[in-house]
Amino acid sequence: MPRLFTGIEIPPQVCERLSGLRGGLCGARWIDPENYHLTLRFLGDINEKVADDVADLLSRVHRHAFTITLDGLGMFGGKRPRAIFAGVRADRDLMALQAEHEQLMQRAGLAPEQRRYTPHVTLARLRAARPNAVAAYLESRGGFFSTPIEVTRFVLFSSQPSRGGGPYLVEESYPLETRGREQDGLRQGANR
Repeated sequence: MPRLFTGIEIPPQVCERLSGLRGGLCGARWIDPENYHLTLRFLGDINEKVADDVADLLSRVHRHAFTITLDGLGMFGGKRPRAIFAGVRADRDLMALQAEHEQLMQRAGLAPEQRRYTPHVTLARLRAARPNAVAAYLESRGGFFSTPIEVTRFVLFSSQPSRGGGPYLVEESYPLETRGREQDGLRQGANR
């Protein structure tokens, strides 16, 4: 059974900037930069039939490309920190794409996601990290932001069960419509 999730890849230049945030926190298992991604919908361990249905449903998504920006760092877990992440600046197109993925996964027979969607890129998983040390780490790096990231496709990732995540493999990719192509099509239609 494959363990699958949908997501957005992070470009190498942004991964390089994110990797500069590694270190300086006891109890952190840092994610390898080649495994940075933004999850849209976690599917879990599903059988091949459902995986095929999911791949087919995802191929029906028709949305325009859009831009996102990573903005600030945060943590999940409150008094028992469990992960450090780079946040994503609020974006209507990203939220609409994620909502569509949620609907499609339910149509494929998966249970609804119980947690509210918080777009992020996980940088480290934490084990026994002291909350005050995590707070100090975040404060010292709190001004992080990325250059704009052009999202021209989303992907269906697979992963092997492992500690800390990864390696992740792209099983399928799904292009988003670029505005340039749309404009070219309008111009061609006007010339007919």
